[in-house]
Amino acid sequence: MKKIILFFALIISIPAFAEQYSVNTPDNYIYRPQENERTLFILDFSNSMNEYLDGKRKVDLMLDTMREIIPKMSKNSSVGLRVYGHKVGFTPYEACRASSLLVPVATNNSINLQNSLFLVEPKGMTPITYSLKEAVKNDFMGFSGRKHIILLTDGGENCDESPCKWVMELIRVRKDVIIDVIAFNITEEDDLAQLECTSLVTGGKFYSANTAAELSKSLNNTINVKKDVEARIIP
Repeated sequence: MKKIILFFALIISIPAFAEQYSVNTPDNYIYRPQENERTLFILDFSNSMNEYLDGKRKVDLMLDTMREIIPKMSKNSSVGLRVYGHKVGFTPYEACRASSLLVPVATNNSINLQNSLFLVEPKGMTPITYSLKEAVKNDFMGFSGRKHIILLTDGGENCDESPCKWVMELIRVRKDVIIDVIAFNITEEDDLAQLECTSLVTGGKFYSANTAAELSKSLNNTINVKKDVEARIIP
């Protein structure tokens, strides 16, 4: 019952977020990539990505899809890669700081992105909020223009933080960060509500992908720079 209440409370309150902070909602937001936009993938390598879906590990489905879409990106696009959950840590504190920038944001980065995907394996926790903080604070340092984060996760935050609450504070002072979220094979309603809030509050897009085909479609949509894409919620 608590999960259901939390889910509806977050969804109902999104219009209030929009009114208070001038947030773009799916009804009024058209996503138009800009020439000086920087994009950062944040990928989930937590232990749950070792679970199987349709006969393959979820991490392998994610990697197959990434290898498919990376070559489609323009060489002139500024793209980077951060991962989390790839380390266990000796303490919960260390496990909840297991987030690393594998490939700094730069142009002509396709080979670096693809090669880096072979370097990590899913092992640990899901420090989503910490990863977002690091991305905004450090990974985009020195860059002007819009910062576009594409977060792919198979679970909600489990390090005693809330990405939804954090982005609500972020938009008070930053208008240049947009977060697209792909919820991969997530069924927990409170996790979905938190992740949906994380994207919508920043004017981003939220996707729920439960198969390899849906994952591929979602990721392709997030990098589509050839036409305007209307942000929408996919239940």
